[in-house]
Amino acid sequence: MTTSLADVAASGATLRAFLHGLPGVDRVGADQRAATLGTRSIKTTAKAQAIDLAISMVDLTTLEGADTAGKVRAMCTKAVRPGSGAPKVAAVCVYPDLVAVAAEAVRGSGVKVASVATAFPSGRSSLEVKVSDTALAVAAGADEIDMVIDRGAFLSGDYLKVFEEIVAVKAACGPAHLKVILETGELATYDNVRRASWLAMLAGADFIKTSTGKVSPAATLPVTLIMLEAVRDFRAATGRQVGVKPAGGIRTTKDAIKNLVLVNETAGDDWLTPDWFRLGASSLLNDLLMQRQKLATGRYAGPDYFTLD
Repeated sequence: MTTSLADVAASGATLRAFLHGLPGVDRVGADQRAATLGTRSIKTTAKAQAIDLAISMVDLTTLEGADTAGKVRAMCTKAVRPGSGAPKVAAVCVYPDLVAVAAEAVRGSGVKVASVATAFPSGRSSLEVKVSDTALAVAAGADEIDMVIDRGAFLSGDYLKVFEEIVAVKAACGPAHLKVILETGELATYDNVRRASWLAMLAGADFIKTSTGKVSPAATLPVTLIMLEAVRDFRAATGRQVGVKPAGGIRTTKDAIKNLVLVNETAGDDWLTPDWFRLGASSLLNDLLMQRQKLATGRYAGPDYFTLD
């Protein structure tokens, strides 16, 4: 990092000054650019390649109170072998108490295990609990931790508290990667999305993630655009690349391809790999598989052809 960026979190005042000194977001411009890029049409061979790329970027997710070990094992089997010659997904994402089940189910496959530690989805817990939750998930086999920021602290202007919590959770991750969930649907403004993105990256996030999927709106194209601009500008300023994960509300192949176009046109093709871009979803994979089969055979599969997750 440059000296100036290394020092921005020296105090609450310096961190506030930096975040509020970031350029403001032109809301109309962001909405229009996202809408324009969302109209790009991709056909035939390029579409087939985009579908396989999107499949390889999926974090296949189940985050319900009714989750069971059997449900997680079934999801992991699908993650490793989606079917029809499709590539495996990037990761499975589960609650911390099911990490060991998922880790055993995907062992040796290359599919990562992500876990939503830190009092997901509210983030309303003590730092001690968040750190312990993270450490236990990593010890159980999590390769990635998806943490939620304290939106109450952020919205009340206590940026240093949010920064210090991210730093502490990152330390508890050890070798695991840290995805920081901003919960953009609660941040109210695009300027706050940009500030939260920079705050998370300055604190050491390996990825910034839009949403928990439990709050609406979730992963909108303009919000993802702003976060992609942030990681692009952060790399230009620091030399460190950070990934982006839109999550929540991405259900169709069209949604996925719109996001891939957004990545290519905003951050660049350096981010067009599962190492730097993920799609958090539970129902998206089936639509990608159905569209993949349609391109290969000319016929849509029935709704019961693929497993329901």
